[in-house]
Amino acid sequence: MTEYKPVWGRPFYNKLHSSDCIIMACNTRIGVGVVEGILRAAKDTKSPIIFELAKTESDLKGGYTGLTPSKYADLIIKAANKVQYPNYVIHADHIKVGKMDDIPGVKELILAQIDSGYTSFAIDASFMYDKNGTNDREHLAKNIEATTEVTHFIEDKIGHKDFGLEVEVGEIGKKDPSTGLVKTTVSEASTYIEALKENDVHPQFLAIANGSVHGFQYDEHGNPLPQVGIDIDLTKKIGAAIKPMGVKIAQHGITGTPLEIIASEFPKDVLGKGNVGTNWMTLAWDVLKVFEPELYNSIHGWTITNYHKENVPINETFLKYSKLAIIEHFNEIYDVKESTVHSLMSAAYSSALFFLKAFNSYNQINDL
Repeated sequence: MTEYKPVWGRPFYNKLHSSDCIIMACNTRIGVGVVEGILRAAKDTKSPIIFELAKTESDLKGGYTGLTPSKYADLIIKAANKVQYPNYVIHADHIKVGKMDDIPGVKELILAQIDSGYTSFAIDASFMYDKNGTNDREHLAKNIEATTEVTHFIEDKIGHKDFGLEVEVGEIGKKDPSTGLVKTTVSEASTYIEALKENDVHPQFLAIANGSVHGFQYDEHGNPLPQVGIDIDLTKKIGAAIKPMGVKIAQHGITGTPLEIIASEFPKDVLGKGNVGTNWMTLAWDVLKVFEPELYNSIHGWTITNYHKENVPINETFLKYSKLAIIEHFNEIYDVKESTVHSLMSAAYSSALFFLKAFNSYNQINDL
């Protein structure tokens, strides 16, 4: 049986740069069954796939998922070999650099990720926005400096430039006067990419602020609302400016966005990567609620006991904070009945098919 390790991000992404395809990037906080289901969907549809966890989800101590970089990579690689599917990347999502003093710790985490087999990295220094600057270059100077230093560190430790690279601008910055939201401007995006290239840093993806949110938004009863806040026109304008530079947009916060919007309105010529995270966790909760009720009730009870506040709907509290219960129930989650694992796999397979179809990912890797 062939051993399938994750492929290097740069050549993988570059081959898809000219296609009208969004690569689905899955933040699989709960891996048991879910990862295999996603991989089977990718294999059956010949779709590219990315698996990723952010620094908060997976750090040297396991983050809030209990998955250290080595545990996460082992989980993905074992599933890929079980499914026998080679067209996947393991990506370090949201490696946050909030200040220059964070860089030594970030480098320590990245070393563990490299040693574990990660083949792609997202450096998020978007918080380092200088509001006192007089132009875009000055506003973004610290972001550029930190991103450059960390990228060259990765290159030095890996020994080549074939790792994938995502960078970010817009988490903190100028607010849109009409909405009060921070939104990345075309000028900021172009200035940022141009500056990085001057420093011999060549990302494939740029994460921007375009109205997306991580997780859900809720109505007064605590029910998730459809996510319809992504500014499609802004996304198209930024995408048109940076695609000739070899860069596409990484769209964060897709969970909750109606599939019909993704399928018909997302500009797939400039959106290259789409992050789907919370979806896989809530899917797992739905399965556990039916087939492992004792475990589900323990997770639910722990979450409400520790995080519920007066006048906040119970459901909203659970959906917002249950991610923090994963590490508390790690052993039980990864020791569920085999029939439950199969149900998790089946649910993830079905959900992945819908996303992959909406992302126009089917049959995109025939020549890879």
